Amino acid sequence: MMDAKTFIRLLESEDIPQIAKAFEHLDWNKPASQYEQYLMEQEIKTRVVYVAFIEGQFAGYLTICWTSSYEPFREERIPEIVDFNVLPEFRRQGIGTQLMDKAESEIAKVSPVAGIGVGMTPDYGAAQRLYILRGYVPDGRGLHYRGRYPNYGEEITVDDNMTLYLTKELK
Repeated sequence: MMDAKTFIRLLESEDIPQIAKAFEHLDWNKPASQYEQYLMEQEIKTRVVYVAFIEGQFAGYLTICWTSSYEPFREERIPEIVDFNVLPEFRRQGIGTQLMDKAESEIAKVSPVAGIGVGMTPDYGAAQRLYILRGYVPDGRGLHYRGRYPNYGEEITVDDNMTLYLTKELK
């Protein structure tokens, strides 16, 4: 449930400078061009981007890709929640939950299942916990790395590309 000071809506072009600046302050590589691309994809209906504001200040966002780049989701027509971020100063205030509620509600209109990928480094610990607590379960295919499943015994670099994919049955 959104309180009076939190507002979630679709990304608009006027939001892009504020979003890019917020991530620049964090030294995260999320330039304005990324959000311009997202906006174009939103306009052609391949992605939607929900942005959250608290008292007019940008707090976070997530996107839904209607056709996932992850092959098993794509084959099963499972929309994927992708690139989900809440600014550190706004975490633990329910914004992530509100964004996820909105995404799951929109996905449920077209699919009985939502998909999401999560990184395996400690930086993703809060997201890992959130997804499990929300009812997401691993898709059973194991770790995915740079577009493929690593072989047993293979060495891979631990980075943001090491992902576990999860699904949730939507009611």
